[in-house]
Amino acid sequence: MSTVTTPTTDVAAAAPASTQLVVLRLGREEYALPIDHVQEIIFWTPPRPVSSDLPWVSGVIALRGKILPVFDLALRLEVPREVGRDARIVVVETGAEQIGVTVDDATEVLTVEASDLEAMPQGTGHDLLRAITKVGDRLIAVLDLSTLSAAAGPEPRAAAPATTAPRASAAPAAATGAPAGAPALAAVGR
Repeated sequence: MSTVTTPTTDVAAAAPASTQLVVLRLGREEYALPIDHVQEIIFWTPPRPVSSDLPWVSGVIALRGKILPVFDLALRLEVPREVGRDARIVVVETGAEQIGVTVDDATEVLTVEASDLEAMPQGTGHDLLRAITKVGDRLIAVLDLSTLSAAAGPEPRAAAPATTAPRASAAPAAATGAPAGAPALAAVGR
């Protein structure tokens, strides 16, 4: 009498790999980041302005004892933005450092099969766009933010010399309509 057994490791190896994506909204467009790059999502608070020649460098924030540069993702991608009560700062790990990116909202976490991620079509590339996926009738561009802070240079992270007086902010925080000291959202990923 013989029995046929199928090794479970072969079945698991044949299954397509999947990845989880945090979906972000910028205006009417949807983008996504791999969940393993997202440290947390916090309510938007106005970053402290810093000197930069790049319009998409918003400034810096202090988060649990660390100073993080914050970038306006909509400005960087050149898409219309709707700053509202759902605005968030997504804290992202980009290799050796953490940065914050401002988005209009973080809407959901999706699980997609690796085979559903396609390279950006020829001629539609942007240095921050890694892939695109179709979910139902939605097209969601997957971002790679590893070059974002490198393109900004050292300005957002540089400490001011001790002899320089701090600059006053051009607009008080209360004028932005964002709650001061808003609590952090639950951590996403990791």
